[in-house]
Amino acid sequence: MADATNDYHRGEMDIAEQVSTYGLVMGITKWGSLATAVLVLWLTLFFCTETGFLGSSAAAFVLLVVGVLALKKKSAH
Repeated sequence: MADATNDYHRGEMDIAEQVSTYGLVMGITKWGSLATAVLVLWLTLFFCTETGFLGSSAAAFVLLVVGVLALKKKSAH
């Protein structure tokens, strides 16, 4: 009878698909969180304060620009 435990060798499996899936999930989470934060800020300022459309849009745009600059992929040194 063949011993099935000898067929597995740790570290020999190709994990390229798992790595790309992880990168996709992290990207969706990162950019989705920024989009949610911008939307919540815009809705809160527009409906709950006297800021109005232009003020709410300006604040949301500033958050979007700062978020994109903070979250974009950094180049390796």
